[in-house]
Amino acid sequence: MMQTKVLFSSLFALVGLTFNAVAEPKPAQVLDLWPETAPGEKGDIGEEYLRPPKAGDRKPVHRYTNVTEPTLSFYPAPSDSNTGATVIVCPGGGYSILAWDLEGIEVCEWLNSIGVNGVLLKYRVPRRKDRPKHDAPLQDVQRAFGLVRQKAKAWKLDANRIGVLGFSAGGHLSATASTNYSERVYKRIDAADDLPCRPDFTVLVYPAYLVDNATKTKLEPEFTIDKNTPPAFLVHAGNDRIPAEGSIQYYLALRKAGVEAELHIHPLGGHGFGLRKTEFPIHKWPHRCGEWMKSIGLLDK
Repeated sequence: MMQTKVLFSSLFALVGLTFNAVAEPKPAQVLDLWPETAPGEKGDIGEEYLRPPKAGDRKPVHRYTNVTEPTLSFYPAPSDSNTGATVIVCPGGGYSILAWDLEGIEVCEWLNSIGVNGVLLKYRVPRRKDRPKHDAPLQDVQRAFGLVRQKAKAWKLDANRIGVLGFSAGGHLSATASTNYSERVYKRIDAADDLPCRPDFTVLVYPAYLVDNATKTKLEPEFTIDKNTPPAFLVHAGNDRIPAEGSIQYYLALRKAGVEAELHIHPLGGHGFGLRKTEFPIHKWPHRCGEWMKSIGLLDK
């Protein structure tokens, strides 16, 4: 880890940035997800690094890649407005990188503004050879739920109001976690793995890989939705290169199972906007999401 920190410092010095410019607000605590090597790791991934935006980038984003040591970064809501509700945030990036500020830190800032604690998950990317694209990340997010519930008392969280929010590939990961929670996909490590890994609610923002691209009418086989699937809020743009049919089919499956859900399909907005303001109304989705969270009792103190 020390070599990684030195690499980060050199990288930021080279481009005239500082780590604080990316990491503000700073997390109150950062936890290693696994006490030792993460399950299935072979040591064949390069050194982790955080790539800053390139000059002239249309959308400035800091991107993590080569993540082999997953972490949780805890961003508590202000004490005077803290509702006890918590969201584990899964940035997107095609299971290749993590859009760390755009779909991570900035999201935790917004959650804190509505009294919700943010837990930013740095899950393993890129895709591991000879493993399904979401295999290692699903292990990470399941482990994250156990650790966060284990920390509920110390962090002053409501263990029964812990949800997941994901963008693009992180949306796929969040949906997978929300439909695959009956058992862990790794061997028990410690007492944290005895706690539930089911999200209490789900927020999917332009989620990827939900339907097959040929028909766009069937959810992929990793999703099994029934009456116990967590309630969900979904938002997608109709002109997204990732088909909005994925969000629509997930919503319809929830409805069929009798699960509360809210879906917003905007005609314009594209992909990868995060919470940043755009010329289209879709950028107002956080306000709608906050209203949804309030309407189902998630923001009650």
